[in-house]
Parts: sequence; structure tokens; C-alpha cells
Amino acid sequence: MKAVPLNAAIGATLVGLLVATAVTGLFWTPFDPLAIGYSGRLAAPSAAHWLGTDEFGRDVLSRLMAAAATSTRISLLTVTLAVCLGTVAGVLAGYLRGWTDRVLMAFNDALLAFPGILLALGLLAVFGASEYGIVVALGIAYAPSVARIVRGAVLSLRERDYVAASRVMGNSELYTVARHILPNCIAPLIVLATSMFGWALLAESALSFLGLGVPPPAPTWGNMLAASRPFIANAAWLAVLPGLCISLTLLGINLLGDAVRDRLDPHMRGA
Repeated sequence: MKAVPLNAAIGATLVGLLVATAVTGLFWTPFDPLAIGYSGRLAAPSAAHWLGTDEFGRDVLSRLMAAAATSTRISLLTVTLAVCLGTVAGVLAGYLRGWTDRVLMAFNDALLAFPGILLALGLLAVFGASEYGIVVALGIAYAPSVARIVRGAVLSLRERDYVAASRVMGNSELYTVARHILPNCIAPLIVLATSMFGWALLAESALSFLGLGVPPPAPTWGNMLAASRPFIANAAWLAVLPGLCISLTLLGINLLGDAVRDRLDPHMRGA
């Protein structure tokens, strides 16, 4: 049996911990993450509160678990929306070519000219700061990258012999795309979606840190990090713990993404 690469094992372990924490945080937390207890403000980690409490006496571990569920949900929805929008645009541009390709890619390149986080900030001004506002804003911001990848793959695939044979057999264009084009785009989409999950999680944390993410008191790692700034000297765990969660999650996603790329890219196998 072939040994599992170390980066894949570490990445899968960290991502597995994220998923397990997020699923658990949806249904159970040690304490109510929104319950305020002024008598226990800024309590250090103890047997009662393993990771301490924040400035309002709320249990930090419970808030981190609830924040993991929120961040994971937002990132998954963002990636799903970006992949759907980008795939549709990329397939239309690559398969139809001509004026359709020119118009779609001109609009796509205009969106790509803006940094993703800057475009998301502009869109949030329209949609408003909310969970689904972030999903829509980040999904639109990341869709152009997907469209570029899919268009390149479709331009190559549409010239293959099996696509020409499908047309000769009288199959419709829609059937040809669904049966022969889209399945061969899955591998690059999986690699891109894995990396995009990390981009979305980091962007959501950055937006929440700036006060443009999920409105308080709902916990996210970004707004927990922002709220900890006045208390770093007296309660350092309030800043260290959400920052550590973000860092370990991104490390796991990047390592797992590299392993997936090496597995699916024939040029990287055996490297």
C-alpha cells in the first residue's frame, strides 16, 4: 500500500478537526455562546471555562465552536456560488466562442482587475453586512477566477475527437457539454475550490475584523479577534485563540489543497 504523504495527512487531520468542531458547534457547545455573565468577565482558563471568558463573561470555547460553524458555512456557500457562476460563464465563453466569449471575458477581466477583498467591500456596501451578504459578495468576487480556469479547459476539450463524435451522432450541444465537457473540468475545479475555501475563510475573517462581517453578538473568528484588541495586555488568550484557529485552518486547507493538486495533476504524480 502506498504511504500517504505527510502534507496530506496533516492537512486532512486539521481540516477534519475543523469539520468536526463546526458540526459539533451547530448542535452543542459547553455553554450558550451568547449568554452574558458579568460576574465572570475576563476569567483566565480554568476547569469551569477551559479557554477562559471574554469581556462580557461569555465562554470562549463555546464561541470558538460556534464561530467555526459560521465560518465553515459561509466559506462553503461562497465556494459553491463562485463555482456555479464561474462554471456557467466559463463554459459559455469557451464552448460558444465568438462574440459571447469576447463579451463575457471582457466583463470577467474587468472584475479580475479588482482585488477580491476590495470588490467584496464594494459589494457589501450594496448588499449590507450580513452572513448572506458576505456569501454573495465573495462569491461574485471569486467567480472570475473560476471562469478563467473553466474557459481554458473547455477551449481544449471542445476540440477533442469524442466531442466531435458526439456532434456527428446528432447529440444536442447541451448533452455534449453535460456528458463530455463538464466531467473533464471537475479535476481542476476541485483543486481550485479547495484553495478557494481558504481564501473565503480568510476574507470572511478579515471582513468581520473590519466590522463588515456577521453582525455581533453572533461569533466569528474575525470579530472575536477585533473585540480582543483592548484586552490584549490583560487577557491575551482572547486574541491568541481565534488567531490560532484561523492559522491552523488555513495551514490545513493549504496542505490538503497541495495534496489534492498532486493527486489529480498527472504532471505532479510521483514527483
